Amino acid sequence: MNAPYQPDLDLEKRLSGRLLDVFIRAGALFALAVLCYDIFAPFISLMAWALILAVALYPLHQKLARKMGGKQGRAATLLVLSAIVLIVAPITVLTVRLGDSVHDFIGGLHNNTLQIPAPPPSVANWPLVGKKVHGLWSQAHEDLPTLVQSMQPKVGDLSKKAIGMVASIGVTVLLFLASIIVAGIIMAFGQAGAKSAGSIFDRFVGGGRGEQFAALSTATIRAVAIGILGVAVIQAIVIGLILLIAGIPFAAVLAVLVLVLGIAQVPALLVTVPAIAYLWLGGHYGTAAAITYTVLLGLGGMLDNVLKPLLLGRGVDVPMPVVLLGALGGLASAGILGMFVGATVLALGYQIFMRWVATNPDTPAAATRIESKAVGGVDVP
Repeated sequence: MNAPYQPDLDLEKRLSGRLLDVFIRAGALFALAVLCYDIFAPFISLMAWALILAVALYPLHQKLARKMGGKQGRAATLLVLSAIVLIVAPITVLTVRLGDSVHDFIGGLHNNTLQIPAPPPSVANWPLVGKKVHGLWSQAHEDLPTLVQSMQPKVGDLSKKAIGMVASIGVTVLLFLASIIVAGIIMAFGQAGAKSAGSIFDRFVGGGRGEQFAALSTATIRAVAIGILGVAVIQAIVIGLILLIAGIPFAAVLAVLVLVLGIAQVPALLVTVPAIAYLWLGGHYGTAAAITYTVLLGLGGMLDNVLKPLLLGRGVDVPMPVVLLGALGGLASAGILGMFVGATVLALGYQIFMRWVATNPDTPAAATRIESKAVGGVDVP
């Protein structure tokens, strides 16, 4: 007859103690991770932009460093100062002037001192909206206080939105200034940072593939910077110059609209087609001039279709549609910053998924490798 089962109380006590110890350590690590996130959360956007700028500008930084005898710090300082002088300073001046203009405009509306000039007769000939714009403009010129009074709720909301827009631009400029300074620090220690990124990826994916995944992330960020933002800027400049030469009203505003549409991956034909219609319906252009500007605007509107396939997937070890879909999905969920994050995450996910597919243990080659390892410990290529 078998003896009754006697539980090992000492073993259970040791196991329960170990399990409690694991739970306490895991809880402490989780609490530490939450605290670290709360402390770092206000700087996530800044550090993400700094990392993106550093990765995108690092090839230029290395060229400058080679010309300066390998001085990494001096090259990074020169890039940061150049960005401040060429980008931050002009935008700051324009923002201050825009804020002053908005303040003066709102003050003129409240004090009834604002004077609106008479509209040019050609405004009435604008396609679709010409007559309405001319009538509203004429009313503002003849009796602005009455017009403002009739549109008081809308004017108040418009004033608040204008002030909020100027404040948002100012915050964005400060964020960019801080990001470019941090990016300079990252570029100055770029080689050590690249090794650290490789080690981090290697810890996550294992198998000595950390450097490969770090290189893929770097190439994806640069591809998005050149293939989406770069193409949008080039297309906006080209179309803006054509509109300016053609004498189409609000050429600068339309160029900015082309830039926004290009970043959102919306065809620039939404701007060029109405401009072409204005050329033919306005009656201010001869046939030869209208044909010339129509051809130029048509080519400018389709310029992204030529440049994007050449630049977007350049140097990235994933198909171009994967990068494009990741950028569009990130843009829809998190704005311009999400473009870079979305493209990078989807590119990494695609590589991991394809590696998983390629290492199917049911295939004959994989089965041979597994069997050889089990027998002799040697991996057969």
